[in-house]
Amino acid sequence: MSDPVLVTRSDAVCEVRLNRPEKRNATHPAMQFLRTLATFGKPLLAAVHGHTVGIGVTLLLHCDLIIAARSMQLSLPFVALGLVPEAGSTLLLPRLVGYQRAAELLFLGQPFNADTAYRLGLVNSVVEEAALLDEARALARAVAQQPGEALAATRRLLRGDTGEVLARIEEEARIFGAQLQSEEFRARVRALLNRGRAD
Repeated sequence: MSDPVLVTRSDAVCEVRLNRPEKRNATHPAMQFLRTLATFGKPLLAAVHGHTVGIGVTLLLHCDLIIAARSMQLSLPFVALGLVPEAGSTLLLPRLVGYQRAAELLFLGQPFNADTAYRLGLVNSVVEEAALLDEARALARAVAQQPGEALAATRRLLRGDTGEVLARIEEEARIFGAQLQSEEFRARVRALLNRGRAD
């Protein structure tokens, strides 16, 4: 069985890649990283391509710089499934894109593309698929060359109170767990399964 997470290091840059292609890089409990992301002290960069759904989107809110491939499609279908968002996204997303845009993305759960993500301020740049990793690695090297203490302090000031984010993660997780037991969620799952059989 292959390692679900691949880690490589080059100078001051650590590259972490999700490696579950058979599961479309879906996360699982053994990866245990949301609280780590929320409290991490160094800059986090992300390179994203393909379909990115749910937690794949919300974990990006903990990243400082994001490069998207033009193929990227994002969606936040939590409410549509009878659930609530997680990973602190109900706190972080409105800060990033404004309350109304966050409400639209979360209430409706409609997919949106890389260009829309760029216009919303969710990603820093959009590049062609073939250039994605090279662009992300070049950006990571440029950030890593900055004075470390000043960089870490600036990031800490930009990110603000991590305690507030952790508290929101816990609150979301509690409500998420309750919604998983709800008839509303079960009805949504049944509807999806029935639709899948009909298709």
